[in-house]
Amino acid sequence: MYNLIGIGDPIIDTHVQIDETCTEAKCHLSEKNDEMKLCFDYGSKIPIVDSFQSLGGNAPNVLVGATRLGLTTALISTVGGDANGAMAIEALKKEKVNTDFITEDTKNKTRYSIILNYKKERTILSYSNEKKYRWPSSVPPADWVYYTGMSAGFETVQEKLHSYLDKHPSTSLAINPGSYMLKYALLALREAISWATLLIVNLEEAEKILGSTLEKEKSVRTIIRELCSLGPKEVALTDGSHGAWAGTAEEVWHLDAYPVEVVSKTGAGDAFSSGFLTARFHGHDIAHALEWGIANSSGVVQNHGSQAGLCNQKELKEMMQKFKKIRPTLVS
Repeated sequence: MYNLIGIGDPIIDTHVQIDETCTEAKCHLSEKNDEMKLCFDYGSKIPIVDSFQSLGGNAPNVLVGATRLGLTTALISTVGGDANGAMAIEALKKEKVNTDFITEDTKNKTRYSIILNYKKERTILSYSNEKKYRWPSSVPPADWVYYTGMSAGFETVQEKLHSYLDKHPSTSLAINPGSYMLKYALLALREAISWATLLIVNLEEAEKILGSTLEKEKSVRTIIRELCSLGPKEVALTDGSHGAWAGTAEEVWHLDAYPVEVVSKTGAGDAFSSGFLTARFHGHDIAHALEWGIANSSGVVQNHGSQAGLCNQKELKEMMQKFKKIRPTLVS
């Protein structure tokens, strides 16, 4: 039996740090219609100061984070028959995430991305393709299942997940929607949300699921109530520098972001998820789980890479102690 089984695609991320001292003519930010654009001079050579590859993907990031916090974890997924697939499996094994339930689709590629880091924000060039996903012949019981980003062809896995939950009624389901589902399979996503114990989203994802906006709903508390009406018992919602909210249809808590120096935001949401979910696994209440989530994401944003900076138990407690004056508040 595992504490946490994740379902989602591994991604091999190539991180590129753009030289922020390069001339405005070659690379600059431009604001238009309240949206910031990263602009390159077409046909030019853009200087960088560093690059490296690492394992990414929502499910792997959360599993690695939860493993470092002491949970036993495993991943259900499908990788391509390529070097990136082998690299992903090796990286997961190194982090003590069980890989026995990962299958291989030799006719397709493993997902990968190029992450452009510039002035504390990241722009992601993402490759994704349809895969022939396969559910393992035997999946052991788990306390929690974390269902997140997958590519086209995910429907087979979602059907098997539903059957698995029926056979294991004591297993709790947490969902963090992937970008493909949000864009192309909203109805299927909503169906899965109706089975969930916990839904974890950022503000933009919440708005897409509801087909509404914060402006229309007036408050995050209202958004969380609307999301709970879709089925999950509780919802956690993040909004970058504004911190995070979590609660049920009856009660919502908020916690400000810790004032740490942000180097890169890649993986911050996944770090929050692993901290929050691990706290709930240990029986901590929602308010304290917010502290675990914010503390873990604060470690990640101070580093480049989605898993660098993920906390162990000692580091997590030190982070929360450092910012002990920032406490969860009940939203009225």
